[in-house]
Amino acid sequence: MPDQAVFDRGAIENTLNRYSIAYDENDMAEMADTFTDDAVFTMRIADGDLIGPFEGKEAIMKLMVDSHASQTDQRRHVTTNLAVRHADDKTASVSSYLTLISVENGAAKLLSTARYDDELRRCDDGEWRFTKRHIQLDLPY
Repeated sequence: MPDQAVFDRGAIENTLNRYSIAYDENDMAEMADTFTDDAVFTMRIADGDLIGPFEGKEAIMKLMVDSHASQTDQRRHVTTNLAVRHADDKTASVSSYLTLISVENGAAKLLSTARYDDELRRCDDGEWRFTKRHIQLDLPY
């Protein structure tokens, strides 16, 4: 278990939640602020091929903007079971679960579940940001 004295679990968890809420509310400026400029994003759907890497904040945000624009529903990304794998005063590796819910036409339905594997860095402004984010989706959506 990492030493609580050298990292702030709440601040790391806040970064994960900022990402989710920003996507759901279409606040792409807020979402962009959760990534470092040199971040890398990848995903895999079920046992399919690796999608990405999307290298750099600009490429990641193009993917997010395009994905959001293609949706007609309201998404809710629910992040749970955060496990800190490594942490020190500058870096952290965490895993967590995603439950992806769609709300449309008065009904909510489960779209998929997933596991996030993330690496974060505490930046000069004190904020934790993603340097690497991988999403392993259990089902296509």
